[in-house]
Amino acid sequence: MEALKPLIAIVGPTASGKTNVAIELAKRVKGEVISADSMLVYRDMDIGTAKPTLEEMAGIPHHMIDIVNPNEEFSVATYQSRVEELINQIIDRGNLPLLVGGTGLYIRSVIDHYDFTTAPKDDRLRECLKREAEQVGAAAMHKKLSEVDPQSAERLHPNDLRRVIRALEVYYQTGKTIAEYQYKDQVEKPKYNLKMFGLTMDRQLLYQRIEQRVDLMMARGLLTEVKELVEQYNGLGTALQGLGYKEIIGYLKGEYSLPEAVEILKRNTRRFAKRQLTWFRADNRIFWIEMDRFENKKAVANEIMKQMAGDFLTL
Repeated sequence: MEALKPLIAIVGPTASGKTNVAIELAKRVKGEVISADSMLVYRDMDIGTAKPTLEEMAGIPHHMIDIVNPNEEFSVATYQSRVEELINQIIDRGNLPLLVGGTGLYIRSVIDHYDFTTAPKDDRLRECLKREAEQVGAAAMHKKLSEVDPQSAERLHPNDLRRVIRALEVYYQTGKTIAEYQYKDQVEKPKYNLKMFGLTMDRQLLYQRIEQRVDLMMARGLLTEVKELVEQYNGLGTALQGLGYKEIIGYLKGEYSLPEAVEILKRNTRRFAKRQLTWFRADNRIFWIEMDRFENKKAVANEIMKQMAGDFLTL
């Protein structure tokens, strides 16, 4: 029987230190980092996504960063396809793929058996839902989805109307959620020889790190970045409704003051981190590492090496 290909996943909430730990680990194991962050795929969105700089990457190859413009569509199905190909290429180079990020569905689409082709389509129903959305608005459609498919509603931004309508379309046709069509892991063998590590810490410390990160984003010029993106892309694109951008756009539209926008961003990021933790805590394959018990990122990388127990150190 053919041996499964090795894959390391490092997951956890925003601001938990995943990128820094992954880079330290990559130095030790000839690793290449594959981003599993749905916002890092977008070009020109650097400050608000906390995108690692070339200096921070420290010479470690990084993939799935800066691959589409903010006004272009990018789906989890596309992500899955490209990453599966990348994993093969990295292993063929004699290196170890490190899947790193906090977008739960991106992670699951790679490590488990998701099929994005089987959910049925109904063009007439979709058009009806689009007309309804024009009358009642995106928020009402998202609320409708939350009543029948809370998992998808949790994952999708209320302004991501296209995907909200698609999830409703599948449910109204079949009585099943779109995830039930996509997720087949319970009947399939494992895709990879997988080890997963989750980074976490005391909740108040995490929230403090989140607030410090937002303050740093503002100091680095997040306001200017958002202004330029709105001007360049006419405010269009799902990406500009992402965390860190929609709050500043609200300020630019005069909905609230800049200090209020910053506080809203901090609050929304704390809530986002809580949802990420809830998602990942449900996966019993994850070995959790309490970051506040270690002196620095090097010590955390050493702990991961210890837990790997040599499994992937020679490919």
